[in-house]
Amino acid sequence: MVDAQPPSRLLERSFAVLSLIASSPRPPVAATIAAKLGLAASSAHRVLAQLADAGLVVREPGSRGFRASAQLAAFAREVLLGDSAQTERHAILEGLATRIGETCNLTMLDRGHVVYLDRVECQWPLRVHLAPGSQVPIHCTASGKLFLATMPKLRRAALLAAAPLERHAPGTIVDAATLARELESLRKRDLGIDDEEYIAGLIAVAVPVRDPRRRVAAALAVHAPVARMPLAAALDYVDEMRTAAAHIAATLR
Repeated sequence: MVDAQPPSRLLERSFAVLSLIASSPRPPVAATIAAKLGLAASSAHRVLAQLADAGLVVREPGSRGFRASAQLAAFAREVLLGDSAQTERHAILEGLATRIGETCNLTMLDRGHVVYLDRVECQWPLRVHLAPGSQVPIHCTASGKLFLATMPKLRRAALLAAAPLERHAPGTIVDAATLARELESLRKRDLGIDDEEYIAGLIAVAVPVRDPRRRVAAALAVHAPVARMPLAAALDYVDEMRTAAAHIAATLR
């Protein structure tokens, strides 16, 4: 049966479904989507089928729920990187890096990995270069641990189950129970900390960038060689980092 709705209405409906899927803590099933958006069950199934055919949503393995596809996640990153506020966000990041004297970066979570959106390198000869678009593990980086600590526990468990706790440095936490305790402590502090867990000799601290609905949309982090900036010294900049994160959050509105 051909849907008699005008194209604009169909587009609005598809966008509403995508928004709901993207903002849900767990992949919603068709019945949940229909109920929350006030759609008939047949309409919800039809929209989901169209979005799946277009490669924008996929079924969560082992369930009837739907989640955003890698294609849609990549599109969202490109929108964020290319919007008119990107210059403003970069200037905020640049100012913070200048004041701290170490590399600062802006990251987001993408399908179980941390992706660098923007980065301002320090001027020291000893530094680690990671270009925008680079991916790093979620369980042993400051931004990744922040994302894990602040997400719903069921989603956290699913992500960690899908990504083994691989050791990257002597300090990497590879025991699930130990990591769970660490994440609970970080959740209470609203912080992410990498104490030589991803790269030996490198520390990092991350704070959240929250969207208007108070969800963690991104993370703002500073990292440095421990010989130049011990972890305790990096933590002294947390208040300044939170101020910069709030300014970046304002650009997301």
